[in-house]
Amino acid sequence: MIFLLRTLLVLVVCTAAWAGDSIAVLDRRELAIERSAATPSHRLDLVLAYFEGDWRPEAIRAALRRSAQVLAQCGVEIAKAELVRIEAPARFRVFDTPQSRELAGTLALSRPTIYFVADTRQQPAFEAEAIGRANSGTRPELRDTVWVTRGARDPDIVLAHELAHVLMDSGEHSEESGNLMREETTPQNTRLTEAQCARLRETATANGLLQPLR
Repeated sequence: MIFLLRTLLVLVVCTAAWAGDSIAVLDRRELAIERSAATPSHRLDLVLAYFEGDWRPEAIRAALRRSAQVLAQCGVEIAKAELVRIEAPARFRVFDTPQSRELAGTLALSRPTIYFVADTRQQPAFEAEAIGRANSGTRPELRDTVWVTRGARDPDIVLAHELAHVLMDSGEHSEESGNLMREETTPQNTRLTEAQCARLRETATANGLLQPLR
């Protein structure tokens, strides 16, 4: 009897330890998106994943609303946005290539996916990072994802900027005043040129990230 109780105790402890080390989706819900493009030509569906306690859903929703308005100038409408609350050990709450590859690979969420995390271990330490096709050769699990840290200033503009990198599959920045793709993301930098919009639409459609509406 004592042996049986000890065995059961060991099983309970081991099960609890395993559960605490798991990566899981706790819940999903679709966010209501206001139409931002009068006559959109392309549809964009997004998944927005976050850890409870690191980001508030209201902050994510506000950032998404403004970034949708910025992308609308290219005829792109965010038609569906799924907010996904995830659970994982603390080491996954910080963007770090080995850990984040494991997180993204385990969750296998639809792309593009935006991960809202606490911080980054990458050097140099950017407020956000975009991984497209061109820069994911050695880390395929991160392809077509954006990682936004809690310390990001103007997260709405950061989100639009990094999404544009993924959709254009390019890490290029612009020197043009007021351009969204300037290296510094600020509320004053929101414009995209016709050439940038064309590249964004064509590349993202070819990569299956945008769906033409007409």
